Amino acid sequence: MKLTLIAKSLFTALLLSTLVLANEPANLSKPTEKVKSLIDKYNLEVVDFDYVKKKIGKGTRDSAKVVLIDARPDKKYISGTIPSSLNIPDAEYEKYVGQLKDTPKNTEILVYCGGWACAKSPKVAALLKKDGFTNVKVYQAGEPEWGEKNYLEVGTAVVKGALSKNAAVIIDARPYAKYMQETIPGSISIPDTELEQLKGRFPVNHMEKIITFCGGYKCAKSHIVAKKLISMGYKNVSVYAAGLPAWKEAGLATTKSSGTAKNDKKTNKPEFSKNGAKLGSDEGSIDGEWLYSFIKEDKVPSFIQIVDVTSPEEYNKGHIKGAINIHAEKFSPKELVAKFPKNKTIVFNCTQGGRSMDAWTKIKNAGLDISEIYYFDANIDCKGNDCKIKVNEPLE
Repeated sequence: MKLTLIAKSLFTALLLSTLVLANEPANLSKPTEKVKSLIDKYNLEVVDFDYVKKKIGKGTRDSAKVVLIDARPDKKYISGTIPSSLNIPDAEYEKYVGQLKDTPKNTEILVYCGGWACAKSPKVAALLKKDGFTNVKVYQAGEPEWGEKNYLEVGTAVVKGALSKNAAVIIDARPYAKYMQETIPGSISIPDTELEQLKGRFPVNHMEKIITFCGGYKCAKSHIVAKKLISMGYKNVSVYAAGLPAWKEAGLATTKSSGTAKNDKKTNKPEFSKNGAKLGSDEGSIDGEWLYSFIKEDKVPSFIQIVDVTSPEEYNKGHIKGAINIHAEKFSPKELVAKFPKNKTIVFNCTQGGRSMDAWTKIKNAGLDISEIYYFDANIDCKGNDCKIKVNEPLE
């Protein structure tokens, strides 16, 4: 009798475990029947990893050639999403879809969620099509496949948690002077322009969690460092794309606010350049407030030539009136200097200040004359010639 009961119990347990396993979407490489029926019903094109990788460009929202939509709940989105993605959860579509109010209806949109068995992406894609968007596709393999093959973007809560538990190496990818000015406590400085020289600072263990950051969503430096880490075989790399601005906005301490920022001793410096430009307190900088006062009145002195060092695509979207475009990272120091108009004070600008600082440093390190070459350290967001400018505080 006991043997019969034991046999029945074992059979029942085996049957239940078989049913559970049959319902698990493990190791799927194509949509489940439910998801496929939704894809077919709404006539959605399915794209693959390589397609998405090409479309996201440098990883920043500005460089992406498509709008990426993560259809999972916001907590999942914050914990790890494909770089440049917006979050429109299927269950809160109406609440979040306002992010696309200024997006042209023919914009290519790629929607994804938690993998082949996740129905959220076709549901959100269908709602977008219903709202008039005409070029909507799904990346059905979604976040699981992307996270296995590439780096993810994480939110403030993830970085905060990693720091509190000492569970990740946090890398500030901005220029060292920016790091010295203010950074996230506990981070280390590995500027994107000095990767080869400083790669010895990377962890020995390629499975260790690494999070890179820089100056916000428009800053590509953290993505450059992340891609380098992936190419070197690191398996657990993330980008905190919102970066230092979001960290501060959340009211979290920085090295500056906590009194741990390092400062070099001040030295006597001239107040103006030979041509008459007012100099900033940081080496190589123009006085930001001084220059901004002229920009907002459209009265930049004639001896100053503002040089926008961003890409042509960024420049064409918007730039300071009168600025010329020289994509500085594409040229050697000598080639760069040769492109400057003669007898002008050159002032570099970009979107966050980092790339303009890099351009100035490149020329200085080459031993070329920098006596009338400076950088404008400011956050600049332009549409056409309509620019919102916030001058960054100097280091000294």
